[in-house]
Amino acid sequence: MNPIIRNNVQIKGKGVKPMLFAHGYGCDQNMWRYITPAFEEEYKIILFDHVGFGKADTSVYTQERYASLQSYAVDILEICEELELEEVIFVGHSVSAMIGLLASILDPDRFSKLVLIGPSPRYIDEDGYIGGFTQEGIEDLLNTLDSDYLNWSQAIAPVIMGNPQKPELVQELAQSFCRSDVEVAKDFARITFLSDNRADLGNVRAETLILQCTDDVIAPQAVGEYMHQQLPGSTFKLLNATGHCPNLSAPEETIAAIKEFLMH
Repeated sequence: MNPIIRNNVQIKGKGVKPMLFAHGYGCDQNMWRYITPAFEEEYKIILFDHVGFGKADTSVYTQERYASLQSYAVDILEICEELELEEVIFVGHSVSAMIGLLASILDPDRFSKLVLIGPSPRYIDEDGYIGGFTQEGIEDLLNTLDSDYLNWSQAIAPVIMGNPQKPELVQELAQSFCRSDVEVAKDFARITFLSDNRADLGNVRAETLILQCTDDVIAPQAVGEYMHQQLPGSTFKLLNATGHCPNLSAPEETIAAIKEFLMH
């Protein structure tokens, strides 16, 4: 299937230089609506939905085809190839930060810069590494998700969003989870939360910005600092924003940080 149709690719903006935005778990391209207008004057904006989410074509989904984060990275590269994108500025949120990072390793000449918002190469704590979750905690989370996805969505949304003073954003996130294809969402959660991409970090060549929120349960500050240490030539920026979705809860601060990085 044509990747433009498969991933519901939308293109906007007046510029030539491409900025490709990739949404996080359980979300869709609509999560970028507060961010992209700030870049439409200067850049070519490419938005898409991962298979199983938003308006992507889920008929192409199989567990074999989408068995790892690398599979989703291949989808991104197919979009880039189809649109003949070069010198791509990739902006990825949460798990898509890692997916974009993997895509840049697979095809390093395709990407000029990476903007990673709330990335985590490993969610589970190990000796000498803080991921933010115990093995048991992740297993409990996945078991709850498997047994009752809709209730899990309602319970986890406020934890991820982390902005109780903005209940409308919490509700939006919960509704986005509930619109996802449930079986894909369960599989994607498993490969996301059990992934370990720490060994890949040293292979990244693109100039990278790590955007970290001050109080993020999903990707704690220690994770962002670890990635900064492991990614050669990366820039680390700690936002005042709290929670895991500054693209929704603090768009102005997020835009300013990205623009500052792109000016270098």
